[in-house]
Amino acid sequence: MSVSPSTQRIAYLARIAEVNNTFHAVTEVNPDALAIAAELDAERSTGSIRGPLHGIPILLKNLIATNDKMNNTAGSWALVGARVPRDSTVAQKLRAAGAILLGKANLSEWANARSSNSTDGYPSGSSSGSAVATALGLALGALGTETDGSIISPASFSNVVGIKPTVGLTSRYLVIPISEHQDTVGPLARTVKDAAMILKAIAGTDPRDNYTSDIPGGITPDYVAACKYSALSGVRLGIPRNVLFLSDDKYAPMIEAFEKAVNVLRHAGATIVEDTNFTAAAEFLNSNLPQVVVNADITVDLKKYFDSLTDTGQWDEALASWNNTDPRFWPAYQQNLYYGGDGGLLGAIKRHNLDAVILPSELSSDWAAAVGSPIVSVPMSSYPAGTPVVKNDRSLVESAPNMPFGLGFLGERFTERKLIGMAYAFEQRTKVRDKVPPYLKPSVELADIVWSRRSG
Repeated sequence: MSVSPSTQRIAYLARIAEVNNTFHAVTEVNPDALAIAAELDAERSTGSIRGPLHGIPILLKNLIATNDKMNNTAGSWALVGARVPRDSTVAQKLRAAGAILLGKANLSEWANARSSNSTDGYPSGSSSGSAVATALGLALGALGTETDGSIISPASFSNVVGIKPTVGLTSRYLVIPISEHQDTVGPLARTVKDAAMILKAIAGTDPRDNYTSDIPGGITPDYVAACKYSALSGVRLGIPRNVLFLSDDKYAPMIEAFEKAVNVLRHAGATIVEDTNFTAAAEFLNSNLPQVVVNADITVDLKKYFDSLTDTGQWDEALASWNNTDPRFWPAYQQNLYYGGDGGLLGAIKRHNLDAVILPSELSSDWAAAVGSPIVSVPMSSYPAGTPVVKNDRSLVESAPNMPFGLGFLGERFTERKLIGMAYAFEQRTKVRDKVPPYLKPSVELADIVWSRRSG
């Protein structure tokens, strides 16, 4: 059955309307989405297809700018009405691939969103709305951003796939920043293949973001083609056991599930290399340097973003503080690179000739963030029956029976294709998403919309 973009758009909007008051995943929908869908319908009818996402609705985290009728507020009223001179590069690339930019997804900073897997559940963040909306099927997928954990952690909490790309694989132009050294834009989707398709659409060089000049040869591979059942055969996967040993007791159920996942990987043909320890793990986990780097970057990078707005005043005094132009910044940044590099992820990969490192997703982000390396998180398991309900200081549930968590594949810079293949092969053998459904799902299905339109 061929379904038009207009029909898909109506179905997704109906699903948003049905559940958004409960989950607060979407801050606004695109008022022009139906007109855009009709335009894409017309193009398809003449045999013109823009790309693999032609007519597919995608949500954007509400700090990825679009030069249309939608706001770009990071979830804050302070930026309502602020205008940008053009689309962000990733938004422009999605449009070029034929996607319908359906709306903007909420952030965690104001504690508004709720998990799809527990009443008053903590969705993690900051790409919380992107993850929750994806889990609920409010769009095919969504874009999120990550500085340290902001795609991978909410993907893990919402039982969806999250890809945190290498810093420089996707442009950050006109994306509200935190850290130029660590920020990256990546997809969240319900399957690895869908996430790979979105990543292919947004990856690539951009003269407005000089970090993208590091892309090898300026060419991005076909990430969808990497999705093969045999992708784990012959790969070497390392386990930094000291990272698991140093983790908090609350992660014990994740580590137990991780050991079962390791057996799946082994039976799929992977060589598991034990004790590929991160030599600086204890020092790094007790360090405040990651926050020092981020805090220094944001005062410079956020001002650059505000300077790009066309009708919002500048808040220079609010941003005046120690920043990444201070002579003290460089030694702190270099030490942080060591923690993620020779003393951490990259050192382990090099010493043990690994294709990737594997960790529970909740324990993976810091190591990749420090050196701008990629992670692919795929659903791994959920907390078992009898797990005590644990709430955070905002009274949101962080762990409870049936709350999901993910498996992270970490690699060297620009190894997304390899990581995507591994994650896909694991996903196809486990199908965890099918076993851990959201506690509440929209009742509106695409078939209902098709039937009502044909009967009307």
